[in-house]
Amino acid sequence: MVAFCAQLGEKPFRATQLFRWVHQRGVRDFDRMSDLAKAFREKLKDCAYVVAPPVAREHVSRDGTVKWLFDVGRNNAIETVYIPEDDRGTLCISSQAGCAVGCRFCSTGHQGFSRHLTSGEIVGQLWWAEHALRQRLGTQERVITNVVFMGMGEPLHNYPALVPALRTMLDDHAYGLSRRRVTVSTSGVVPMIDRLAHDCPVALAVSLHAPTDALRDTLVPLNRKYPLAELLAACRRYLDHAPRDFITFEYCMLDGVNDQPEHARQLIELVSHASTGLACKFNLIPFNPFPQSGLRRSPNARIAAFAGMLSDAGIVTTVRKTRGDDIDAACGQLAGEVQDRTRVTERMAKLRHAAPRATA
Repeated sequence: MVAFCAQLGEKPFRATQLFRWVHQRGVRDFDRMSDLAKAFREKLKDCAYVVAPPVAREHVSRDGTVKWLFDVGRNNAIETVYIPEDDRGTLCISSQAGCAVGCRFCSTGHQGFSRHLTSGEIVGQLWWAEHALRQRLGTQERVITNVVFMGMGEPLHNYPALVPALRTMLDDHAYGLSRRRVTVSTSGVVPMIDRLAHDCPVALAVSLHAPTDALRDTLVPLNRKYPLAELLAACRRYLDHAPRDFITFEYCMLDGVNDQPEHARQLIELVSHASTGLACKFNLIPFNPFPQSGLRRSPNARIAAFAGMLSDAGIVTTVRKTRGDDIDAACGQLAGEVQDRTRVTERMAKLRHAAPRATA
């Protein structure tokens, strides 16, 4: 922003003013930026605009969860979900349109990869949600206290756009979020975990989902490139720089696949072993079924028993609450529905174009 203002012949402090107007106050009309010189405002109107990706849909759940579907062009859509709780407001954002990792239990992965989001498209999700919610709730106070990169995409595959977006979210002139309250979730891109530790360490969550390489290879294909020993070693290195003193492991509970007592015992051994162990907590996630997966959600009783085994071993364990079921709030569901409908429409158009025309 400083460089941009310099190109317009403006001093660096103008960049800070502009940054605050856009991010802190959510103002997109340059004429309303009252402490900017009129001549500067006129320059801005000639060469710049403030806009988030357009909202294609908004769904509000009975439990207060809000899901936005943003149109990012060329039939690509991304999802953003706001989850209100008594002591926080969490925004789950996307980093890519689609995903190339292809985890077996992930609806987004089954849709394939379209493209990386820009830093602006990543931050734009927060910008839109924060200021839309303030307006809806009639407040100027911060609504979103936590951001999690657990939406569509693998954030560390879009590293050049991720880090500037993170820095904007953390900046006191923008959203002022704590590093402890911004979480990047990764399927395990080991080299980029090490880079993030030095470039912009925030809270780290790792999509684990299996206690052994043999099983994880079938659920998270990236494990074949970065197996568990390498992944856990990277997590230990990350703790030297992280704002929290533990790594969160996400574990999707799949009926008959990874939810047996033997799997719990293997997990305990994995994170407690002298060579691989590290400080961690587990977040057990009830699976959100979708037709193409061929998988089922573990029964609640089995999830509770699994959590009990981990807790009894001294591992902090939580079970994620299922939120927004009535609005398809699970990652990728709504975008997949739109994508499928778009494909059907395109096929119908092609068939109409190809059909022989009657002649008089």
